[in-house]
Amino acid sequence: YDSSGSEHSAAVVVEDDDSPCLSELVHSFLEDDHDAAEQTSYKSDSDRVDSNLDFTDSLEIIIKSTSLNNRDSYRNLLMAHVLRAMEMHSFFKIDKAIFRRKVMAYLREVGHNAAICKTKWSSSGGLTAGNYEFIDVVQSAARTGQNRYLIDLDFASEFEIARPTTEYSRLLQHLPRVFVGRNEELKMIVKVMSDSVKRSLKSKELTLPPWRKNRYMQNKWFGSYRRTTNQIPASSSSLTPSAVHPVNIVQCRHVGFDETVNGRLFVRTR
Repeated sequence: YDSSGSEHSAAVVVEDDDSPCLSELVHSFLEDDHDAAEQTSYKSDSDRVDSNLDFTDSLEIIIKSTSLNNRDSYRNLLMAHVLRAMEMHSFFKIDKAIFRRKVMAYLREVGHNAAICKTKWSSSGGLTAGNYEFIDVVQSAARTGQNRYLIDLDFASEFEIARPTTEYSRLLQHLPRVFVGRNEELKMIVKVMSDSVKRSLKSKELTLPPWRKNRYMQNKWFGSYRRTTNQIPASSSSLTPSAVHPVNIVQCRHVGFDETVNGRLFVRTR
């Protein structure tokens, strides 16, 4: 598709050797959830409620483990710079594309290899076509070669749904409004949240929209993408210069002056 920047294939998530506990936790949770789904009956209504609570508690543990892990010193620094950039350029929040590029530009100014990532995919096999944008930062590392961090400035809003259950609302509260993290972390959260959306809508007897399915959500961050450092969005032809570089505009009425007479200035009032 038409876009500036280099093209990259879909992201391959490789688990970090430093976080086996997180991977085991998610794997264990998914197995437990699969076993629970195969059960077709409950001893009583209280058993059903307890099962839902256990499910929600497990999800909360996973999200807290991934989104609140502060052992990564580089991510902590990157998060601080992202929040600083968002504060500095808060004026641009009205236009998400411009705002995202302002944050990206600031990250580059302070030394990060940041860029705008544009994913876009076509309809196929039940997958609805779509596109998405976020920021990524590639860090050079001696041991692993490169570490890629994904940044979403309005992450939690991507999982807001109509008529959520109490359990889903609780879960949503644990999601970070701004996500800064690695591929593995994000992929796990998206899978967990997509499954939770499906469960919440089903309990309300609502149909799961195609753009809420796990495959669609995964494509937002992990589909093939183009990486660009262009600070002007491709669809910015309709933007005025003041939308990109705001200025304080003050309307002033022109006041005429007569020429000076004998060194004095006379103001024309009529």
